Amino acid sequence: MERTPPAPPAPVRLVPYGKDDFPQLVRHNTPEMTAHLGGPETEEKLRDRHHRYLNLGGTGRMFKIVTTDPEADAEGDPEADTEAAAGLVGYWESIHSGHTVWETGWGVLPEFQGRGIAVAATRLVVEEARAAGRHTALHAFPAATNGPSNAVCRKAGFTLVGAGDFEYPKGRWSRCNDWALDLTATAPKEPKEPHTG
Repeated sequence: MERTPPAPPAPVRLVPYGKDDFPQLVRHNTPEMTAHLGGPETEEKLRDRHHRYLNLGGTGRMFKIVTTDPEADAEGDPEADTEAAAGLVGYWESIHSGHTVWETGWGVLPEFQGRGIAVAATRLVVEEARAAGRHTALHAFPAATNGPSNAVCRKAGFTLVGAGDFEYPKGRWSRCNDWALDLTATAPKEPKEPHTG
């Protein structure tokens, strides 16, 4: 029985988060998108988050994840805008085990999931954090129950270093995995797919 090869990952680029991107943040504030983060935030908290994302300065950066829009591609109109904002990704300073490190997090909207976008965007943000210097490690702390985000960490080259109870948002504790990536190491080469045929 012949196996169909997996579709190639969608092309991805990062665009700095800007003042007009609040609607993108609203799209992420749904029960589905925040299931592992304590649920949707109030509009006031969301506006505070928007302000923080715009003013990270040297303590990190947020980005929109931009990729091809499958609906625009399907229509085949060469004049159509074939790019769309698929999600958000970034890195910021965090205190972990008494040390300041870079922390990363991401979210990909449901209609863009399953296309390798989160992994590609996370790899790009690793390079952004590496270029920023300042800290030698990048950590991600997905909930232990969040299978897709833990898979993104593994595929993006992070190493599982432990687990612990994290408070996020304030007053809500959950079991999270600690994935780390050494930013002082040379960027790994993309793994080649085995040739079948």
